[in-house]
Amino acid sequence: VIFSAFGADSVAVPSTNCYALDNSSHIHDFSNLVGQLFEYDDDKDPDLVIRFCKDVETRSSTGYVDFGRFDKFDHFNAGSGDANFVQEYYNGDLKKCETSFDKLGRTAQVNVICGNCPNGQCVGGLGCICNVTYESTCRVLVDLAIPCVEPGLRVFEGFTVGFHPRSWEIVYNGMTQLGYEKAYDEFSFRTEQRDVTLYLTAVASLSSLVQKPTIKISPEQGLDVQLSGSGANGKPPTTLSPTIILVDWRCEKTRDTPYEVEITIPVENYDPVQFTFAKISIIACTLFCVGGFVYRTRVGNLRGLDALPGMAILSACLETASGGVRSYTNLDDANNLSVDQASRDRQSTAATQGTWRPSDRTYGSI
Repeated sequence: VIFSAFGADSVAVPSTNCYALDNSSHIHDFSNLVGQLFEYDDDKDPDLVIRFCKDVETRSSTGYVDFGRFDKFDHFNAGSGDANFVQEYYNGDLKKCETSFDKLGRTAQVNVICGNCPNGQCVGGLGCICNVTYESTCRVLVDLAIPCVEPGLRVFEGFTVGFHPRSWEIVYNGMTQLGYEKAYDEFSFRTEQRDVTLYLTAVASLSSLVQKPTIKISPEQGLDVQLSGSGANGKPPTTLSPTIILVDWRCEKTRDTPYEVEITIPVENYDPVQFTFAKISIIACTLFCVGGFVYRTRVGNLRGLDALPGMAILSACLETASGGVRSYTNLDDANNLSVDQASRDRQSTAATQGTWRPSDRTYGSI
């Protein structure tokens, strides 16, 4: 197993779905523009309004017409020609568009141009709409110029990591998913789970670029982690033949906070794929209870509930809450109570017993 340092650059999925990969697989995050309003005034047609990464609509004196909404699916891609990126907006108003493809209603295509419009419009600022073209009543094409962000890390597209050969909870399309970009208690592995199996897939033509994984543990002492399996040995994964990384961990020292296990998968010519697990190792309480019970039974000669650590305190609390009546009786007290009760029963029986004699009284006579 190879160990590496924390802090290596890796690609985590942005917090919003308003991002795209360019033609060289570098990520561009437009989250700061989500909902930004761009309006195009037209003397002949209704005004067109884009709420970036939200929706497209036309506005006129007769009302609004929805030309599609931007959703969580992959509708923000690299473009060609003057357009650096292309956005698709689907599921707009259906009126007079009931026969549209797949009943998507009115739709819009937004061609995103990084910089200024080709005709020199909207220099500087947040950008503007350069041109609007209606292909039909049900579809509109829009050219939008905006100041694009600097390219981010290079993403190894098509690469996935999941807990099942056909799942990708951890890494999807080369990007670490939310919940695994750093350690979270909500996504932690409990003490009793001693191993976890990961499945890796990649595009077959690029799978040879995937290298052996490395790990980093924080803190370095107290948790032993070993990687094994075909993926740990550097075998190229494919979509049809996933490789496996078996993460085997053993807690050697308990902690109040989880261990952090960071796994990095280097990819040649791309930024590495990296994700983090939280491993909980909290067994001190259990060991204390078991050890205390053994000690109190063997050394203190206690039995039953009295041998459990903390029962004296619990009994005192319950006695106080119940107004002085003990909530439970130990074994010796129970035996004494039984003997005393039996003695009292015998005395009561003896006192009530006597010699039977017939009565001198006569009943029923007048």
